[in-house]
Amino acid sequence: MSKDTDNSNLTAENSANTTNIPPNAVTFALAQSHFLVGDITANADKMRQLAIQARDQGADVIIFPELALLGYPPQDLLLRPSLSGRIKSALSTLSDIQDIVMIVGYPHVDHHGTFNSAAILHNGHQKGFYHKQFLPNYGVFDERRYFDKGRNQVLFDYKGITIGLLICEDLWEKTPIADLKQQGVDLIVSLNASPFEVDKQNVRKAMLTKRSREHKMPIVYVNAVGGQDDLVFDGGSIVTQADGSIAHEASRFMDQLMLATLNVDTCKFDTQSKAPLTLSRESEMYQALVVGLRDYVNHSGFTGVLVGLSGGIDSALTLCIAVDALGADKVYAVMMPYEFTSKISLEDAQAQARRLNVSYTVCPIFDAVEGIRHTLAPLFNKSPADTTEENIQARARGVILMALSNKFGHLVITTGNKSEMAVGYSTLYGDMAGGFDVLKDVYKSQVYNLASYRNRLEDTPVIPERVITRPPSAELRPDQKDQDSLPDYDVLDGILTLYVDEDMGYQAIVDKGFDADMVAKVIKMVDNSEHKRRQAPIGTKISQRAFGRERRYPLVNKWSVNG
Repeated sequence: MSKDTDNSNLTAENSANTTNIPPNAVTFALAQSHFLVGDITANADKMRQLAIQARDQGADVIIFPELALLGYPPQDLLLRPSLSGRIKSALSTLSDIQDIVMIVGYPHVDHHGTFNSAAILHNGHQKGFYHKQFLPNYGVFDERRYFDKGRNQVLFDYKGITIGLLICEDLWEKTPIADLKQQGVDLIVSLNASPFEVDKQNVRKAMLTKRSREHKMPIVYVNAVGGQDDLVFDGGSIVTQADGSIAHEASRFMDQLMLATLNVDTCKFDTQSKAPLTLSRESEMYQALVVGLRDYVNHSGFTGVLVGLSGGIDSALTLCIAVDALGADKVYAVMMPYEFTSKISLEDAQAQARRLNVSYTVCPIFDAVEGIRHTLAPLFNKSPADTTEENIQARARGVILMALSNKFGHLVITTGNKSEMAVGYSTLYGDMAGGFDVLKDVYKSQVYNLASYRNRLEDTPVIPERVITRPPSAELRPDQKDQDSLPDYDVLDGILTLYVDEDMGYQAIVDKGFDADMVAKVIKMVDNSEHKRRQAPIGTKISQRAFGRERRYPLVNKWSVNG
């Protein structure tokens, strides 16, 4: 493997604010920030501001996340012919920043190919660059579609320490860090854009601790933050000591410029005085959903969101997340009752809307439904009523919400959960009509947990308790209950978790103790609903395997249920 080195000593004059830092120390600034995909000029401006701020606070080196200059994941923007010129122009705007080393994530394009890279910039000069060696091609990642594999090791010396660069996946593999250690590196700097999954931060900590202990080296791990389409980057940047202990950890789900100072003589970092709060499972899930919706709506330019508020738990939780993400003044709730809508649902929807102080409108759909049924009557030729009539109700509601969206420029956010998306318990062009599904990757049993969690945060519940305790119902026919068509959600979600998230087959799931007929029924429902999911709006990913880019099945296939 070839080795690119830059052993020049990057000497720099410290700013006037560094009087408390001893001369045998290097202060790193971890720029955990949101860099918007495609907004190259604005991203470069943000880098400039953060670099100056870090320098003024005494930092010697500032590190930005993976591909921060372009944003992550840029997808087919990487194929645009103007990309190289735009990147070079943006990098040149950083050339006048003095007295701080900048390690910038960017796409490098030259006659050798396109690379996921990190540039070392100092006092107007590019001191070197590193190309990512391991390109993930699983889950939400498809980097081999865009990037060429890097083959260079990059070391640079600064104030008596030798620093090695890695990018995200490189650190999860064994060889890149081992090779750098063999070359005499004292410390690893890793640029990352690691998306959120439940419990992912603990997995990262375990990996970083293991790598540091194995090689007796500190690691500076900088992660991105913010929402991008269906992904959320949760920050949580980390600095480890050579013994694997954590010296610094940034907050989750928010921008932060975190400083960590290394004693060059001992190669040991100072430690933060107060670690960030440890988030519970429900807390980190909820925050991810809030950030995902917030950034999608704000960066897409919508002035607000519309929620079809039914009086049920899914729409109730969705409304809470929308208010927490955007503020009550940008959330518009519409209750659309029909003859099967219960009085309880009307009362609970109104109570929650008032509690959250959102705009609330009641728009009955009786005339709309009857008009459609009257139009279809000659075509139906007195056929008995079935789910068709139920779907007309859902589609009438979809038409109303989309009309309001068109008229006032608000985004319709749908309320379907992962359990419903899995088995097709939803109506195309009805309750699936909208631009973003907040709960798309949240199983129904998790919906209940999150609703209870959100209520515990305040003295006065934001979701009426009756919404949580009453049996769920779509209210499309008299006395309807979800369990008329589906297994109990605890059973359903158990099967779905094994089939969807863990990719187990029929027999393996049965061997876990589930009823064989029920497993076959659920699997068939999942497989038969792929066409619906393909047309569903996107929603924030929180699990290891969400519906969307990381689970791709053919719409037409003859795979057997027992496969």
